[in-house]
Amino acid sequence: MLNPAGLTLLIIGLGLELAFIKSVSLNCLLAGCCLLYLLCYRRVKLTTIALLLLVTFPLALGSWWSFLAFGRTDNWHNAWIYGSRIYAYLLLGASLTLTNSVEDILFNLHVHLKLPATFVYGLLAAFNLLTSIKNQFATIRYSAQIRGRNYHLWQPGLYLRIILVALKWSADLAQAMTAQGFSEGYPRTRPSAKPFPKWQFYFIGLCLISYAWGGINGSWW
Repeated sequence: MLNPAGLTLLIIGLGLELAFIKSVSLNCLLAGCCLLYLLCYRRVKLTTIALLLLVTFPLALGSWWSFLAFGRTDNWHNAWIYGSRIYAYLLLGASLTLTNSVEDILFNLHVHLKLPATFVYGLLAAFNLLTSIKNQFATIRYSAQIRGRNYHLWQPGLYLRIILVALKWSADLAQAMTAQGFSEGYPRTRPSAKPFPKWQFYFIGLCLISYAWGGINGSWW
């Protein structure tokens, strides 16, 4: 099993290569490998994968149709390239986010790839506040209904109130961190992380080189 930091490196590298390689076959091959990894190796629920693919279908269809209807040259090929690329990117990201927690990803990036501690703990604080923001969202709408007003998702007044609440929480969080003895730039307790053996670096490099070689030298459609 790849370390989350190594998996992040692999996904970023493949994502960059995917942006420049124009091949429907390689897009489908990459998406298929990610699908097998999720279903067979990591045992992600089939319903979760199916829901992801279904939600993404309108985006892939829109991209496919736009190149087919409005492209200037090689419309069919370009349509399938960009339509399949969306699913390749989707499954690449799912290979990381559906198999690792946010804490695992951030802590391993911090320990093994030296991601700054301030950035890591700031992101963790933001993710941990998502549930509170969702509850606050419902509270603001409910309190507005009591006063005879309705806030809808497209109204800026709703988001202004949420931003004000988030700013207050940010100040409270900064005070709490200071009270616990946190000072920016000073050493912190080292978080636990999974091992990152050297063979994983070689495996990541081999995958990236193989995919790039296939895109450059292979005669793929």
